[in-house]
Amino acid sequence: MLISVFLLLVSVLRIVLLERRSGTLSYIAAPFFTIAVLELFDFFALNNFWPEIEWKRCALFVEALLPSLWLLLSVTYAREIPERGLSLKNRLLVGASLLLVLVPAFLPSASFYYAPDFPAEPVLFLGDVGYYFYVAILVLLVVALINFESTLVNASSEALWRVKLDIVALGSMLAVLIFYYSNALLYRSLNLELAPLRSLLFSIAAVMMLYARSHWRGSARVKISQAVVLKSVVVATVSAYLLMLGLLGEGMKYFGPQFPRVLTLSLGFIGGILLLLLLLSDRAKRELKVLLHKHFYQSKYDYRAQWLGLTERLSTFENGDDLVRRVLLAYCEIFGVHGAALYQHQQGCGWYCVASNLELEPLRETISDDNPILTSLRERQWVFCSSDPNRDLTEQEWDFLQRYGISFVVPLFEGEALSGFIVLGAQVVPDEQYRYEDFDLMKTIARQVSVAMQHQRLTEQLTQSKAMQAVGGLATFVVHDLKNLAATISLVLENAREHIDNPEFQQDMLTSLGNTTKKMHHLIGRLRNLGESELLQRRPVDLFALTQSCAGMMQGRVISVQGSQQIVLGDREELQKVLLNLFLNAVEASSPEAPIAVEVGCNGTPFVKVTDQGCGMSPRFIRNDLFVPFRSSKQTGLGIGLYQSRQIVTAHGGRIDVSSVEGEGTVFTVHLPVAEEDSAGGVIKAA
Repeated sequence: MLISVFLLLVSVLRIVLLERRSGTLSYIAAPFFTIAVLELFDFFALNNFWPEIEWKRCALFVEALLPSLWLLLSVTYAREIPERGLSLKNRLLVGASLLLVLVPAFLPSASFYYAPDFPAEPVLFLGDVGYYFYVAILVLLVVALINFESTLVNASSEALWRVKLDIVALGSMLAVLIFYYSNALLYRSLNLELAPLRSLLFSIAAVMMLYARSHWRGSARVKISQAVVLKSVVVATVSAYLLMLGLLGEGMKYFGPQFPRVLTLSLGFIGGILLLLLLLSDRAKRELKVLLHKHFYQSKYDYRAQWLGLTERLSTFENGDDLVRRVLLAYCEIFGVHGAALYQHQQGCGWYCVASNLELEPLRETISDDNPILTSLRERQWVFCSSDPNRDLTEQEWDFLQRYGISFVVPLFEGEALSGFIVLGAQVVPDEQYRYEDFDLMKTIARQVSVAMQHQRLTEQLTQSKAMQAVGGLATFVVHDLKNLAATISLVLENAREHIDNPEFQQDMLTSLGNTTKKMHHLIGRLRNLGESELLQRRPVDLFALTQSCAGMMQGRVISVQGSQQIVLGDREELQKVLLNLFLNAVEASSPEAPIAVEVGCNGTPFVKVTDQGCGMSPRFIRNDLFVPFRSSKQTGLGIGLYQSRQIVTAHGGRIDVSSVEGEGTVFTVHLPVAEEDSAGGVIKAA
């Protein structure tokens, strides 16, 4: 018992140190420490440490804590926990189990058990309260054991090797506790003669936990179900184990005192641990598969299951790295090898390098294009097997294969080009014979993998191309805005040659240049905030005054503005862009002498009508190209202005109408929603 206490405490220390280093929390340390305390209290009670019976009363509180700690561990260990935490059912279960602590706190120990000759006779006879108290403990421990079994069954093969020792150790501890308490309920008494059996199993479990932590490779999270290929064999093996336990029980019945009870039970539990380790062994499972194939099945593989599994792997990956990892894991599971790695060709370099590695010793060498192994892959287009005789390989290639334990090299082709290859590690069963059936399946999987990887690469290239296209589209919008600003400055410069000495012109020029500079700064600010959502700054706007202001910016051209004051709720800067686009289009489409007329009014909703007598547009162009970005009837146009204008007007809840006749002119009408006026006329005042 003291040995078990020591090993349990050492395990707790090791677990806590590892979890602090990795920043994880698994709740394993808590039940281990609690069991160590329980063992210590029982040791004191059995070895006449005064007062003996009081140590058992202290042990009641520890036993009351056990179900909640084991339940918490069983629903969190190696499981994906949602962001919101445990499910309501699990939280209620753990919380209810904590109520057991209140039972020994409020009831006297005499209601739990009576012990007339304790510790001379290490038996505690249970009262009614004690009986139902241990019934509750037993039921909750069984639930925890079922949770661990569910975790083990639903572990993927990748996660299984990380958690199997832990779960076997934890399951063994729960199993001996369940046996201990079920025996107490069966005979309505706690028999502390079984304490050495309990301590032995605890010691073995602690040693297993320490061994697992000494070969620690990080935690694992169970995500997917494992294949159930060997379930019938597992059931048969477990049944044989249970029959063996039944025979041992019969031996105890017939041989009586000559058949040591504790020794028999110890052998039973140790046999159970060995059985679990055997059933979880990769080599044992692989050898069993080979045996079944050799004597019972015509084909070595269930191709339907393999195809469905591969299809699922290749259709549920998150990114390119996840795809490669799934491919390598599939090769390891299907063909029974320890680890795999992917080599891919480096364009323009003349060699292949490792792109991904799974449980294989880190490969640092690059493989040149003229390597004899790659030459064999290109010529034969077949799987390279290191056990086959090959006289073309030099000592350097054989050293490479032996140093990393490489058993197979599977080529990946894109057309006729060798785009890469997969190297497979040492065989799980060294003497397993691989035949054409294995090589055909390796090559078939390689074809599908090559297509999937090529598709993933093309998808990434398409994504990058779309991103560049978006950047190009943004650049076009920016260039268009700059083009409008540059046109304003050009008009000012053209008129400056004739009117630079006019004080009024100088003042107008300074005003125009100031407004243009302000717009440039605003454009730069928008570029700095690229990617952020840009919302309209809606304010009451006098549409008539804004139209007159925009017409005044068109230096050198007279644009007549008529109409009445109309108040709209909108973004002044954005609406100004719309009007300037329409005015510039009218100026560029008209001769210098042709008039441009603008009308501001209301016909149900406020509107601005821009009329020119320019070249006009065809109905075909209006229908197919007018508001389409990057299409323009002007040789130097960008095809952005009207598209941008319609986007702005639509964002305001309005619309743009157009009518045009080729050779006669065009009329654009912008309709905007009316601003609701309050009783005090505050909107008009604000405008």
